[in-house]
Amino acid sequence: MKKAKKGLAVQKTAFIDESQLFERVVEIVESRKSRAAAHINHESTLMFWEVGLYVNSAILDFKRAAYGKKILSELATKLMERYGRNFAERNIYRMMQFAEQFPDMEILSPLATKLSWSHFIELLPIKTEEARLYYAQDAAQRNYGTKELRHQIARKAYERREIANAELSESAIPFNVFKDPYLLDLFGLKDNFLEADLEKAILSDIEAFILEFGHGFSFVERQKRMILDGEDIVLDLLFYHRVLKRLIAIELKLGKFKAEYFGQMSLYLKWLDRYERQPGEEAPIGLILCATASREKIELMELDKSGIAVAEYWTAMPPKAEFERKIREILSQAKERLARRKMLPSGDVQREIDYFYEPKDEE
Repeated sequence: MKKAKKGLAVQKTAFIDESQLFERVVEIVESRKSRAAAHINHESTLMFWEVGLYVNSAILDFKRAAYGKKILSELATKLMERYGRNFAERNIYRMMQFAEQFPDMEILSPLATKLSWSHFIELLPIKTEEARLYYAQDAAQRNYGTKELRHQIARKAYERREIANAELSESAIPFNVFKDPYLLDLFGLKDNFLEADLEKAILSDIEAFILEFGHGFSFVERQKRMILDGEDIVLDLLFYHRVLKRLIAIELKLGKFKAEYFGQMSLYLKWLDRYERQPGEEAPIGLILCATASREKIELMELDKSGIAVAEYWTAMPPKAEFERKIREILSQAKERLARRKMLPSGDVQREIDYFYEPKDEE
């Protein structure tokens, strides 16, 4: 009795379902085409890298820049005659830049399986290696098209993550989890909205919210009800981070951050740790989202040591130049606070923290 070849076994029936036959064949064809396209994309990207690497090496052998430019122009003309516009002079410059900015093949090769040459072209203008790698790896993990990658770069996702990281010192919160500020302009909130309006807007487009938050977040529950001493307390939003394997509690607040929010979030986290944390999970962490973060107060209170982060949310996107200026300014200030915090004796920090816990009249 003949055996069917591995992978081609088909269950024999009395009749053929033609529709099912067609759908299965289409599935096979599309799957193989997709794999072939991915392989071609990977090899094409590495080809451009290798061309750039070789041309960089060859041009560097010539000390005169004008002579090197002349050689490059002649090379581009000949390559275009044989291979088309992919090898125009501008694109060869990009290949050279590509090889220079991504020198490590061990890093590049896995990225090239997920990202196209068009993705890498979007990454070339980015000035720092750290930012380029962040955007490249984020796009690969989240299967971004070039349009979404361009969107993330324009909205300074890397810089906003670095602002949040700069607020952490000896922290219970891992690096690279949060951003600051969060851009919630896509939800179309008008002036004088309520916390309930913000929550409703987020839940109406949870996909956009998770996209803004980053890789690994999964929505669990809204208005998470907890019972303590017979009384209900309610958390606005509960998420789970699949990579970190921990619950993330999110509270939405209007206006400025207040010191009392710390105690409220601490209570939520302790309850979640006792009643919701599963075996194998890390301790829950919290994020308080405020319209204004009161960053110096937050620094002195050292909330991150208790697993609590605070970030601003912006419901309107400033003009590009103003946005970039604000982000640069906030990042610079965050780095200054981090440097100052490293130099400050712990006793002085504690005295400053105690100040904010003392009851005061509302201004």
